[in-house]
Amino acid sequence: MLKKIVLVTVAGRDRPGLMAMLTSTFRQFQVQVLDVGQSVIHDQLALGFLLRVEASEESSAMQEIATLCKDAGVIAQFELVSADRYADWVSASGKPSYIITLLAAGDPVAELNAVSTITRAEGLNIETIRRLSERVRLDHVDTPRQSIVEMRVRGELAEPVRLQAALLAAAAEHGFDFSVQADNVYRRHRRLVAFDMDSTLINAEVIDELAKLHGVGAQVAAITESAMRGELDFQASFRARVAALQGLSADAFRIVAERVELNPGAERLVRTLRHFGYKTAILSGGFTYIGEHLRKRLKIDYVIANDLVIKDGLITGEVVGGIVDARRKAEALAEIARSEDIHIAQTIAIGDGANDLPMLSMAGLGVAYHAKPLVRRSASHAISRFGLDAILYLLGFSDYDLQHLEHPDGP
Repeated sequence: MLKKIVLVTVAGRDRPGLMAMLTSTFRQFQVQVLDVGQSVIHDQLALGFLLRVEASEESSAMQEIATLCKDAGVIAQFELVSADRYADWVSASGKPSYIITLLAAGDPVAELNAVSTITRAEGLNIETIRRLSERVRLDHVDTPRQSIVEMRVRGELAEPVRLQAALLAAAAEHGFDFSVQADNVYRRHRRLVAFDMDSTLINAEVIDELAKLHGVGAQVAAITESAMRGELDFQASFRARVAALQGLSADAFRIVAERVELNPGAERLVRTLRHFGYKTAILSGGFTYIGEHLRKRLKIDYVIANDLVIKDGLITGEVVGGIVDARRKAEALAEIARSEDIHIAQTIAIGDGANDLPMLSMAGLGVAYHAKPLVRRSASHAISRFGLDAILYLLGFSDYDLQHLEHPDGP
């Protein structure tokens, strides 16, 4: 028998039981539901159904739905959908989709306008928008706050580099952070997170702090900064900096370990990851002593870093074995993933320096954290205005999720 396809949109003040009433009507008229979607902004409902109904029943079924909605205080609108239009809609579902996470400080209207303008220019259609940040009390609207929004967009992305460049330019102009991830099964099931240590997990470059204790701080800091900008070969610069520490007491490691602080959000991020069963690793061009100190504090699973030769309680200025450089970090990420039977696309790497770029590129999600300009431009994802726990937004966590985790019994 002849069937018609009808798009039904329902709008108005949300109320419990409306879905049950509508679907009861669908059953009464043996209506097929081809698609359904719903969102609620404040207390206003936007509900849509794509229905397939017998042509002979179409008028009666729609009249029944219209009456039910009127009695419920909401408005129903109906639109016939042609078979060709439906076929186009089905074929569009085969196009790739992406998740854009927008992290803004304050009212995000300029940021939303910038991102939506760019996605339109790139032929991407916004399908859903979800607020991840908490609801704002009226007396807090004009106070400093975070606005985190997750967009799901769909379309053929002809020039990913062009999209990235446009978003980077907009982020610099308006002062926001963003991430663009392919919306696939791996994004929804990350399992391993690897951190650079110095200036990423902690707020210092340990080798610089050791050098200060030895009276060669300015000399070593200049080499460190140049190496992190990618201007010097890491291995050569590392050996030069370590050589400058010759004669320093090994007790300096303990002193520095007690002084350095975690970067904002680090403890919350690692605690949450551990709660949900993620494996964590420190992959560092720094020193094992500090990495082990952090492993104990944060319950990190793996630490791969450098060891120095110690003789008679003094640093000799030499390195034990090979140096953990950019190549070794990427290799270590792959090795740990294999040992844990984790696909590399399920990994996250976070770093700030040029020696982190291979690791960031290899990971399923590579995040440049408060990074040097070269790294920020080269990485696919960057966080420059928020703490490390903003990584949780990129994983799809909302403030509600995190508050419930930290206060499971409510306020």
